[in-house]
Amino acid sequence: MQGFLNIDKPSGMTSFDVIRQIKKKFPRKCKIGHLGTLDPMATGVLPVAIGNATRLIEYANESAKIYIAAFVLGGVSDTQDAWGHITVLKDHVTCDEEELKQVLAQFTGKIEQIPPMYSAVHHNGQRLYELARQGLEVAREPRPVTIETIDLLEINRTGDFPQIMIKVICSPGTYIRTLVHDIGFRLGTGAYLNSLIRVKTGSFTLDEAVKLQELIETDDIGAYLLPVDYPLGYMTALELTEEQVLHVKQGRGIKAAKLLNQQRVRLYGEQQLAAIAYYDSEAGMLRPEKVFI
Repeated sequence: MQGFLNIDKPSGMTSFDVIRQIKKKFPRKCKIGHLGTLDPMATGVLPVAIGNATRLIEYANESAKIYIAAFVLGGVSDTQDAWGHITVLKDHVTCDEEELKQVLAQFTGKIEQIPPMYSAVHHNGQRLYELARQGLEVAREPRPVTIETIDLLEINRTGDFPQIMIKVICSPGTYIRTLVHDIGFRLGTGAYLNSLIRVKTGSFTLDEAVKLQELIETDDIGAYLLPVDYPLGYMTALELTEEQVLHVKQGRGIKAAKLLNQQRVRLYGEQQLAAIAYYDSEAGMLRPEKVFI
């Protein structure tokens, strides 16, 4: 049993909670891992790797992600979302659409984010959220991320505190909570995340995801498994000869046509994924990085 599950994570569960539920459906020693953590409040696409597919997580995680996020103006949260302690900064907030669009544009491209205290980032061997729960705050280094686009979808002006809905396409490692917090700071109103849906990560999309409860109730979870190479469509694919398969099994490089230096390629042989290799331009060789046969 190996491959990927495309799960629609429900709100109120951590990504690890999902793994814990799924583990019951597989043999005890079967390796299971998820691609890209979702906060408990968030819903949407959570790809889960089963068996040998766990060795491919690092490659699948390189793809851009798409989110639909809603946030409220007029306050800030210690967790940067609606599940934290909210401090109201203003009694009433107006939202000028043109000003908002200008601010959103300022956050596109390559930016830096300071990871929130309520996150899984390590600090001296401890998770930041463990320190935050103790009432501690430590200095964090800014991290570069890329926001490809931010599209304004809706402004709901009902009540004193407008709610904004946006669509974000971003690089892995982007904190949407932090993006919203920083947008609120730039607007001068404060803002906190109210809801978050991940609609796409790499090859995995929400319209093709399966509800967690459906997986829990099925007697044939293998029917939901996607192929091991499902998230690797962005890589060039090469079919190996019998001689090349032997070389790859031995961990030896094989001659290849010119590719970009360090470009990763998926290699196939014996009717299966044989290896992930990278191109060594100096030697003109594809060198196996991970072998699967």
